[in-house]
Amino acid sequence: MQEEKEFINQLLNSKTQNQAFQRLILDYQRPLYNHIRNIVLNHDDTDDVLQNTFVKVFQNLKNFKGDSKLFSWMYRIATNEALTFLKQKSKRSGVSSETIQNKAIDNLEADVFFDGNEIQIKLQKAIALLPEKQQLIFKMKYFEELKYEAISEILGTSVGGLKASYHIAVKKIEAFVTTN
Repeated sequence: MQEEKEFINQLLNSKTQNQAFQRLILDYQRPLYNHIRNIVLNHDDTDDVLQNTFVKVFQNLKNFKGDSKLFSWMYRIATNEALTFLKQKSKRSGVSSETIQNKAIDNLEADVFFDGNEIQIKLQKAIALLPEKQQLIFKMKYFEELKYEAISEILGTSVGGLKASYHIAVKKIEAFVTTN
């Protein structure tokens, strides 16, 4: 915790800021990319959202109160940026966010950055049928292997509620996969 406070001070200090921010990007680029990619599904869109996320982190670092871990705060920003991106994309194209998501799933098979198989595509289709919050919880727990406590900090939801949502999501996904 002390090390994190020192790192945040380096990020806020104009003399050490550039070097600290480069370290921040090195440390968090891959996990944030994976998190955003699980939400938006498209590589190019993920890169755009990731860039926006780091810009927001940089702009708002002075407002970081330290109530949560830096990791959780950045994941919350990344989650919000990804969801906002999907809503804006849906609005611009004049179709529902579900349609956008289904199209992204269909495009996964042609995506050179996606290394899944038919089962992964089926899993993505099942996940797309879940409500937004259940999708987030499932993806963060299943794909990113985050602990419930971390997801709780990121989404601002109780651990008990997360466990229940995850359990329900798993049951819905199992039902979809076994019947389709």
